[in-house]
Amino acid sequence: MKQFKQSLLAAALVLAASGAQAQSYPTKPIVLVNPYAAGGPADLVARSLAKELGTELGQQVVVENKAGGGATIGAAYVARAEADGYTLLFGTAAAHIVTPLIQPTPYDGIKDFTFIALAANQPNLLVVNPSVKANTAKELIELARSNPGKLNYGSSGTGTSPHLGGELIKQQAKIDMAHIPYGGAAPAITDLVAGRLQVGVMNLSGELPFVKAGKLRALAYASKTRSPLLPDVPTFAEAGLGGAESASWYTVAAPKGTPAAVVNKLNAALNAVARKAEYRKLMEAQGTELATLSPEETTRFVVDDAQRTKDLIKSANLKLE
Repeated sequence: MKQFKQSLLAAALVLAASGAQAQSYPTKPIVLVNPYAAGGPADLVARSLAKELGTELGQQVVVENKAGGGATIGAAYVARAEADGYTLLFGTAAAHIVTPLIQPTPYDGIKDFTFIALAANQPNLLVVNPSVKANTAKELIELARSNPGKLNYGSSGTGTSPHLGGELIKQQAKIDMAHIPYGGAAPAITDLVAGRLQVGVMNLSGELPFVKAGKLRALAYASKTRSPLLPDVPTFAEAGLGGAESASWYTVAAPKGTPAAVVNKLNAALNAVARKAEYRKLMEAQGTELATLSPEETTRFVVDDAQRTKDLIKSANLKLE
């Protein structure tokens, strides 16, 4: 009985300490690690989110770019960080799911993290350099079939949404294109605009300015509905690529073991940001969809996507490039 009372007392002390930590948290700046290069679509969302999150929490949130390794460099850094809520990961499917499945990583993409919230979802856009003689997705498919392996498409890295999006198109259309991985979306888009790449299946937000300027040609939007930003561009289903839809999602995650009270406080702040009218307007203008999920719902979202992704990785025989 005495031992039972001591256990209850110990548990009560832990809860009290956790509650006190949540009330005082944060007492110093928070680092949000972006595992991609500066200037890309992920960076644009991360920096906008960090600014608003800092306002909600009353502390500065600083974005640090730790690109490379298919998003594993930044993810590994956060997985090893102290679980106190001051080092967070702007997580993606590549960091948490894809890369750990196709190459050895120093962390488990799901078990070594505590998922806090779903920050954004960005459908991809199929584009080509204007030099490519294809004005529609159908014409691109015909061009690729008559030139197997000669067209190349770029991505922000092996295992990223643009990479998987390209593989889905290859499977759906039964074509062969070469994959060229980069250390982020920004350098891939730079080469796409310069003509060193022919095809891109990257986030609408990164490609949109170049489509508007006539430096890239949009062929199809990888979502179930057309984008209000490009109402004349057909969806994948309308373009004959139904089933190849893809998108990049972004979560905010912390190292495993971060106190629940801190996680809940961060979740409340992140969802408050997502509900802000001006922030929503800013994100929607970049082709970004927002959601307000609980930590449990966010974890379930990631786990479910991991299961779907495993099948694609197996069928496409994806390996480290």
